[in-house]
Amino acid sequence: MTKASLGQRDDLYKAKYIHYQQAETNTSIREGWFYRDDTEQKVRSADDVFDIYERSVGGNSTFLLNIPPNREGRFSERDVNALLDAGKRIKETYGNSLFKNAKGDFKVLDNNPATFSVLKNNEPELIITTPAAVTINRILLQESVTTHSERVEAHVVDAWINNDWKEIAAATNIGYKRILRFPEVTASKFRIRFTKTRAVPGISTVAAFYYKTRPPQLQIAQDINGRVSIVPQQHNFNWNHSGENAAANINSGIEIRYTTNGSNPGKSSPLYTKPFEMDKGEVKAAAFSKTEMGSITTESIGIAKKEWNVVASSSEAARHKAALSFDGNSKTYWLSEANGATQHITIDLGKTYSLKGFAYTPPVTHDKGMMEKGIIQASADGQTWTTISNFEFGNLINDPTKRRHNFPKMVSAKYIKIESKEIAGKGNALAIAELDFLSEWFSTNGKGPL
Repeated sequence: MTKASLGQRDDLYKAKYIHYQQAETNTSIREGWFYRDDTEQKVRSADDVFDIYERSVGGNSTFLLNIPPNREGRFSERDVNALLDAGKRIKETYGNSLFKNAKGDFKVLDNNPATFSVLKNNEPELIITTPAAVTINRILLQESVTTHSERVEAHVVDAWINNDWKEIAAATNIGYKRILRFPEVTASKFRIRFTKTRAVPGISTVAAFYYKTRPPQLQIAQDINGRVSIVPQQHNFNWNHSGENAAANINSGIEIRYTTNGSNPGKSSPLYTKPFEMDKGEVKAAAFSKTEMGSITTESIGIAKKEWNVVASSSEAARHKAALSFDGNSKTYWLSEANGATQHITIDLGKTYSLKGFAYTPPVTHDKGMMEKGIIQASADGQTWTTISNFEFGNLINDPTKRRHNFPKMVSAKYIKIESKEIAGKGNALAIAELDFLSEWFSTNGKGPL
């Protein structure tokens, strides 16, 4: 159930009956659903886990995070460290409301979900006044869903600044829980306006918090010419209209440091100032403030694609040509015709390379064609083919991120053929946003090339 509209008024008008369907956000702390190893398999950082928590639980959804045990039946140390750090941040951030001693409707400020206030039809707003000015960047709201269901369709938060109301956040539904994130603001009076409701809502909780902004997470990308860029991460899933990603912008005093030799970046590592050329190996990068280091982002860098050509493909849909599978832009993608799970593409790399593996990026805007299983072959002349290996990617629909497959041994090839055998969700068309071929493979534990 992933449609843009699942319970808006137009949906309810057409319904024969109403059934409450709890929303779930399901993903894994690791690349795929299952444990593979502690050298190559990516693990989400504490930044990522905390961010997903705020956007899922704070978006009226249940957060189900898969944590697979290792071969000894224990959770990996990397997984545990990320979870402990994320849990610490949740407790530190949401442990005590900064509206605790504020004046206003006591029933929404007492931190008791069993008490609630039913708003008046002619005054659909709440005003909270604190004894002294407080600095906040999080507002948490809850409806009394057990007594009054979900009734809020849109709401706005204002702060009293310079003798006037200033809007600091806005969103749609609230439900069981809504966390609003916005750039920090200092004030002693706040107002929550309920601008659109299905009926008079019952509000059980209004709380305010401050999260100490850390250096942002980063994302590393390589264009078709082999130039590598490092920028603050921008999420594909955004629900906040009031600056949710403001903390992801590089602010004054934040700098990016990176390495290309497999070691972890530090304060003395090269400073990133502009895109640089690179055609093999691995980039590790982190953002630094004056006092803190952000989480490390790791990306395997493939060979430059400017000389690649499509030799053959099983089919291609209109506006989604096969060459879009390696154009250096993950927002475009090749889409085959919907005639079966078995699809293929053959690529001329332009010259012969020694390859260690490949990476597959699924399109996030087309989740019906994600390549779950397949086979990859190599050729020197495009006529005689040798099977390199079978491959399998898991958890693609819930985590449509770039996946890597390591070959059993180095392979010399000028031509590569990839054939899908199974599409996620039992699909019958193949979609590829980006393919990368890797000529060197690094471990994720900072110990250099394998």
